[in-house]
Amino acid sequence: MQPGSDLLRRSRSSAFFSLVLVCRKSRSQPMQKNSLQQFGDTGLYVLQDLGRMTLYLLKAVRGFFRLPFRLREVVRQVHFIGAGSLTVIVCTAASTGMVLGLQGYYSLHKFGAEGMLGSAVSLTLIMELGPVLTALMVAGRAGSAMCAELGIMRISEQIDALDCMAIDPFRYFISPKFLAALISVPLLTAIFDVVGIAGGYVAGVTLMGVNPGSYVEGMRGSVTNHDINLGVIKSFVFAVLVVWICTGRGYFVREIRGAGFGAESVSRATTQAVVLSSISVLVFDYLLTAVLL
Repeated sequence: MQPGSDLLRRSRSSAFFSLVLVCRKSRSQPMQKNSLQQFGDTGLYVLQDLGRMTLYLLKAVRGFFRLPFRLREVVRQVHFIGAGSLTVIVCTAASTGMVLGLQGYYSLHKFGAEGMLGSAVSLTLIMELGPVLTALMVAGRAGSAMCAELGIMRISEQIDALDCMAIDPFRYFISPKFLAALISVPLLTAIFDVVGIAGGYVAGVTLMGVNPGSYVEGMRGSVTNHDINLGVIKSFVFAVLVVWICTGRGYFVREIRGAGFGAESVSRATTQAVVLSSISVLVFDYLLTAVLL
């Protein structure tokens, strides 16, 4: 073998390895995207996520009608969402009702209309604050737990194992949560309204000296069936929003952009679930009020 040919082969091999290193560096350092490309990627991700969540909701509704029906799991979820959230609901309702009673008294006292305190407190609670605050409390307590539960099951491949065994995870885990939320949240909203009105009575009548007859009569004369129906409709819609977003974030924890992996992804997905469900409740509260009022 000639020395010139050996030198040529070495130079070719070194050039080849240099080319490989350059290609690897170019792959590891992708080109920076401009603002328009980032906006397009974000829009595509949002559309993909909305489509994924819509299909998820349809599968969860279909799970209501899949047999055998898991009544025991529904009862367990009702106890977790409803009875477990009762303490925080009662405390929030009592404080909210008393604050409304005090502020309503000072506002109405300027116009000599203290007798309308019962009307102001009851309408505010039944139509607005009752459904909204109940949904926010349920999202913070039960929604975050449901998201973390499904997220851990997803990253530990328990849901994948159910798919391998031909067990529908929607009928097994997710649909009972939806049904339990539809049962629990309206009942919690009704309890919130009653406790809040009682708190307003304590603050207005007991502490500020408003006539108890005028408080009760103002409430009875101003609250109509339309007002109660509006609060009930809001509670059902908010229940669907909270359980849909919270369980969906946990179920699709791997597909969430920027969530990471492992325990970090579950924590970020849980935070995102509570924030998104709370914002959705506030947005839909305005939309439902504008349409149904």
